[in-house]
Amino acid sequence: MANFDDQKAYATQENTFFDDGREEELVEFVTNHPRKDEIKGSPEKVLQAIDEFGRTKKYLMNVGEDKGKIVTDTIKENRPQVMVELGGYVGYSTILFGAAVREAGGKRYISLERSPKFAKVITDLVKFAGLDGFVVVSVGPSSDGIRKLHGAGLDTIDMMFLDHYKPAYTTDLKLCEHLGLIKKGTVLAADNVIKPGNPPYLEYVRSTPQEKRKRLTEERKLDTDNFAKRTAEQYGQVEELSREAQGNPNIIYESKLINSFEPTGEPDGVEITKCVGFKEESQ
Repeated sequence: MANFDDQKAYATQENTFFDDGREEELVEFVTNHPRKDEIKGSPEKVLQAIDEFGRTKKYLMNVGEDKGKIVTDTIKENRPQVMVELGGYVGYSTILFGAAVREAGGKRYISLERSPKFAKVITDLVKFAGLDGFVVVSVGPSSDGIRKLHGAGLDTIDMMFLDHYKPAYTTDLKLCEHLGLIKKGTVLAADNVIKPGNPPYLEYVRSTPQEKRKRLTEERKLDTDNFAKRTAEQYGQVEELSREAQGNPNIIYESKLINSFEPTGEPDGVEITKCVGFKEESQ
């Protein structure tokens, strides 16, 4: 793993680091930038302006350049037709990955964002970047958004980026499995698996079908409740999790951690997981 370039580090993360008006300040900063005529319509230059804000103004909880490259390289390799992200925040990942999917010949990029306020920020910056029409922003809880997509006719998620409420990574993946949206070849990219970490999700995607079946048989619940409490302490929020779907334990995943950095330079990583097939119940 290469060393982090300190010259591109974001501002230090404060005790209160989101939903304090900085997101609206970001839209104003980007859309009224001195180089706005040059930036408008260019996803790459909009991302550069967002990074500029994060470095010179206020910290933003974006995926950043380093981890972003891991995902864009995965997009180039797998060429998804439909990619879904869970948690868009201010649209950094939406613009970065949406542009990569479009360039790879994909059909649609869907951002599921719980907060109406953040969804408006995403929509404004996506439009400024020239990606409106290709990128779709859906507002509401991620589990509701997944069900709506399925109900509207989506039968396969080719690639999914998970960067929302950390305890929901596992429950939302199980919901996608339950609805049949995970097919052979589906790729998952999960952010923040080191900082702040996501042990329940890593345990799930790294388990064999036999291990997952055994847990269901024993009715042993993953440490989701305690994990949710720890998450609430950091982010000051607790969200209702979709628990009715037990997932499909017969899905075979291959999963690997790719180490990288937060935009501040702190170590983090992205877990890249691929569905490589299904195991029969009798096996």
